[in-house]
Amino acid sequence: MKNEIMVQSRCMGGVLAVFLAVFLAAACTNAADPAENAPASPPESADAGAEAGASFSEEGLAALDDLLAGYVGAGQVAGIEALLVQDGEVVYSAAHGLRDVEEQTPLGEDTIWRIYSMTKPVTSVALMQLFEDGKFELDDPLSDYIPEFENLQVLAGESEDGTPILEPLEREPTIRDAMRHTAGFAYGLFGQDYANRQFRETGILRSQDLDMLVDKVADVPLLFQPGEQWSYSISVDIQGYLIEHFSGMSLGEYLDANIFTPLGMDDTGFFVPDGDYERFADLMVWSSEAGRFVPVPETRESQGALPYLYREETVPFESGGHGLVSTIDDYARFSQMMLNGGSLDGAEIILPETVDLMTSDQLPEDLGIRFNGTARATMTAEPHKFGLGWGVISDPEGMASPAGAGTYYWGGAAGTWFWIDPVNDLYFIGMIQRFGDNPDMPFEPRAQSMALVYQALQE
Repeated sequence: MKNEIMVQSRCMGGVLAVFLAVFLAAACTNAADPAENAPASPPESADAGAEAGASFSEEGLAALDDLLAGYVGAGQVAGIEALLVQDGEVVYSAAHGLRDVEEQTPLGEDTIWRIYSMTKPVTSVALMQLFEDGKFELDDPLSDYIPEFENLQVLAGESEDGTPILEPLEREPTIRDAMRHTAGFAYGLFGQDYANRQFRETGILRSQDLDMLVDKVADVPLLFQPGEQWSYSISVDIQGYLIEHFSGMSLGEYLDANIFTPLGMDDTGFFVPDGDYERFADLMVWSSEAGRFVPVPETRESQGALPYLYREETVPFESGGHGLVSTIDDYARFSQMMLNGGSLDGAEIILPETVDLMTSDQLPEDLGIRFNGTARATMTAEPHKFGLGWGVISDPEGMASPAGAGTYYWGGAAGTWFWIDPVNDLYFIGMIQRFGDNPDMPFEPRAQSMALVYQALQE
């Protein structure tokens, strides 16, 4: 039975890249050279687990394992963990490399990862639970529940002195807009327009709580009229605010009570407990001076610039857009729940019809996306679509994808990625931790792993 599964188990465009830029140069220049500690060849997999299921060739899975191990051997990542599940059974499970470079600690199945924007689908599922409870309708204006958004305006340009030229809303952004990134909000991670500059200058992503975040967002004009474009945005943190509004609980309390505890996701949350911190994977960053990826140092200065440490006292606010840490086993339980139609091991998280709604194309006609959770312009064929919380491969042939129709997916700023393919009853999760790119070595683990999985899948 699917619901009886017990799984054993780039870069700068991500959500926190704007913070990373504050200290990146200093961190890379001053970081200790790990060359003495770096393994001369990729370590043995902690659990190669590449025993082919009936639908997968052994040769194909071996090629996948070689690819992932090769990333470690080439110095592209310190460690990589991956999991492929079909029909509720583990087809492939592997952990290559290290989670602590200085201590030479190998990856284990209990490694905790920063999943950054892979938080977003979890938050969207939580909000849709409240939709099922009748707390709102998808086309309700956001201002019905967030009065601060009643006077939003749209950026129409800038004058010579840099002041914004504004125009009134043609219609208000709705909750559906917030869930599909068509509301018009900026993010501050890319773009030199007035709205994105305001996000950076006012420190919206460093807000102390969601009330402060909403207050600041309300003072920044939208990038476009709601519904006219798709643009990756602060919208999922606004979803987190709505969850708190509708439930009367903090975002973390709500997620724990309604998703993590029912699913047995014991290692997922907004910070890593002190007793589990030795399980937390190093975050690596490209150093042009060293010519390699080096660990981001754990210093007080870096804590102030980037809450990458995920200690309870360093987390500025519970971010529904980028704040969670998790293990591959925990995220597998979330993925299997979605693949099952909203339930796992007797825990009913959302209804099957809600899963169908969330994973179908929700964009206005002729709109598509060119962003996969980490990098822009990753798709070269027909643009992928977007549901309520994730990208959707609705037309594999037109989108030049090997996945089944209706596959949905996303990724995180430090390179984590996953996809769920209902047609082939499978999901894949990949975990790494790196920012930046080696300019001399292309790195496409998402596209390459997907290609090899489907090459290994037999008719």
